[in-house]
Amino acid sequence: MPAYKAPLRDLQFVLHEVLGSEQHYAALGVEDATPDMVNAIMSEAAKFCEEVLSPLNKVGDDEGCTFENGEVTTPTGFKEAYQQWVDNGWPSLAQPAEFGGQGLPESIGNVVSEMVSGANWSWGMYPGLSHGAMNTIEIHGTDEQRETYLTRLVSGEWTGTMCLTEPHCGSDLGTLKSKAEPAADGAYRITGTKIFISSGEHDMAENIVHIVLARIAGAPEGTKGISLFIVPKVLPDGTRNDVHCGAIEHKMGIHGNSTCVMNFDGAKGFLVGPENEGLRCMFTFMNFARLGTAMQGVASSELSFQGALAYARERLAMRSLTGVKAPDQIADPIIVHPDVRRMLMTQKAFAEGGRALLHDAGFMVDKVKYASSDEERNEANELLSFLTPIAKAFLTEVGTEAANYGVQVFGGHGYIKEWGMEQIVRDNRISQLYEGTTGIQSLDLLGRKVLMSQGESLKRFTRVVHKFCQSLEGNDELAEMVAALAAANKEWGEITMQVGMKAMTNRDEVGGAAVDYLMYSGYVTLAYYWLRMAKTAQDALNAGTEEQGFYQAKIKMAGFYFARILPRISGHKQMMLAGVETLMALDDEQFAF
Repeated sequence: MPAYKAPLRDLQFVLHEVLGSEQHYAALGVEDATPDMVNAIMSEAAKFCEEVLSPLNKVGDDEGCTFENGEVTTPTGFKEAYQQWVDNGWPSLAQPAEFGGQGLPESIGNVVSEMVSGANWSWGMYPGLSHGAMNTIEIHGTDEQRETYLTRLVSGEWTGTMCLTEPHCGSDLGTLKSKAEPAADGAYRITGTKIFISSGEHDMAENIVHIVLARIAGAPEGTKGISLFIVPKVLPDGTRNDVHCGAIEHKMGIHGNSTCVMNFDGAKGFLVGPENEGLRCMFTFMNFARLGTAMQGVASSELSFQGALAYARERLAMRSLTGVKAPDQIADPIIVHPDVRRMLMTQKAFAEGGRALLHDAGFMVDKVKYASSDEERNEANELLSFLTPIAKAFLTEVGTEAANYGVQVFGGHGYIKEWGMEQIVRDNRISQLYEGTTGIQSLDLLGRKVLMSQGESLKRFTRVVHKFCQSLEGNDELAEMVAALAAANKEWGEITMQVGMKAMTNRDEVGGAAVDYLMYSGYVTLAYYWLRMAKTAQDALNAGTEEQGFYQAKIKMAGFYFARILPRISGHKQMMLAGVETLMALDDEQFAF
């Protein structure tokens, strides 16, 4: 398994130079969040991730979790690492001061989350899911619920989960069967079975707070009759609640994280938010989880790139086609070969481009929570809503591509477990499935966000891209990239109109075009961030920086992205406009032939 090295310099570049962290935090009134302070936090988080979490990554994969008599034991070192995490105050970093938090913006916690994700995704899921539970209770809970549960989640004494999926329903939550019966004491008795519950049972914290969807007796059918509940493993009075782990799943990857079957047998639960509005409240959790899952795609790209780069510099095989590069060796290092460089640069492009997208999204989260005006909050919320399905689905799809390239660079050694490259593929593969599959995210983007708003959500973002391209008029060095992005940005709207017209006569056209539409959107979105990074690097070079190699590399990588990655949109355009007929051509029985 590659030893994770936190990409601190690149994080500093994205946060402070590309996104303008100092101005961002000052505008929010968080003037203490200076670049020096943010760098200090990142440096300490990097030490923890590199020295504590990274060595446990392979341990978690090899050992997995064990299940006995309803209890889960996490892999060696996981529990101790979590206690160190709590002792150092990391769970409270970006939580409100009134509940014991340090009061820093969400985006700073987002940076720490990226490093945790890269170092050890399986471990990071235990505290990671708690953030969604915290946000849900903070926004939708009562004062008593915040005092009882939120304070202990913030401290890290307790962890959280979300319990949605049932054996018969995944993303189609309207058919869920879990029941909530009102009790005389004002609470509810929750009965049902939930599956695929990450971190549903473990030995790392003294209590687990489950955020559960269930249907109150007599509620309407479908999604309009679903409510949300807090169901703790241990009740506030210290008694054990009637919620138990029935089994843990034996999975393709993320072995170090317990994925549980949870049985609620009349468990005591407490309503969060209004009756029958559970899905609306749950989306507070879901949107956070989707951005967190997008982080997994970036983390996988980064970790696989780090492993592949180190190997490519050391592995000797054949000679360069343009002449010997290492005359003192029996062969040249494989990094001299164009195809190896293609794979490495693709990994790097997705890791660094995805990083810029996700941390910009983190700044949008800050604005939604802390901006001084309703107009600014609403604008940030609308942009974030549009970008979330793109970030989740696109970055996890290309994260798997990047992880597969890591195996490929290693050749046969990449297929061998001891090197750890195949673990990255296995661990990342789930990211395309949970929190809504790529297909579900694509339908959300094209059907719900774009077409149902008559294209307004798309226009909001394409206007941002258009204005940025306009600001670069006359910039000769970046002119080709500017022209390519401007053309793709314009075409994005034209394609949307064409798909929308087709959908007016056959709604299946939305489903037929959705995934290609999302991938098209992702490639254009990342092109925008790569151009922003190129412009920032150009400005630094023009100012006479001493880090010329770093900034020149950014411009060269942007050129690679525009020449080698962005052209993929042509294929996605052709496929999404091909029509749904070819997808529906086979009768059901013809699939068997």
